[in-house]
Amino acid sequence: MPNGAGGQRHSEGDGAREHTEAFKRGLKTRREVLGDVYVDASLDKATDFSWPMQKLVTEYCWGEIWNRPGLGRRERSILNLGIISALNRQHELRTHVRGALNNGVTREEIAEIFLQVAVYCGMPAAIDSFRNAQQVLDELTD
Repeated sequence: MPNGAGGQRHSEGDGAREHTEAFKRGLKTRREVLGDVYVDASLDKATDFSWPMQKLVTEYCWGEIWNRPGLGRRERSILNLGIISALNRQHELRTHVRGALNNGVTREEIAEIFLQVAVYCGMPAAIDSFRNAQQVLDELTD
């Protein structure tokens, strides 16, 4: 089906987009950290244009990096919150706040991460991170 952006939407049954073992491994981890709703939405919105990015993220980021033995998921989530906050990528930050909570990072620890960001990366990045994290926390308590 056309998506209005000139491409075709991705379909899980689309033979042109076969799922490799690396994709399946990454998809399992991605779902465990971010949840089925978020992952399904990302994959369902993928077009012919954006599918290569979904494939790369799923295989490399979630399949290779998140499954390395050197750090646990909790530690990776802590790193992600600091890095993504420092880069001021607030959409991704909201996603990873949810993932961090799923990985056992507490609300108090998330606040401490953003306070650290304020000192080392700047107040605007930390203020936006607190604001966006609060929105996620509010959504989760509703």
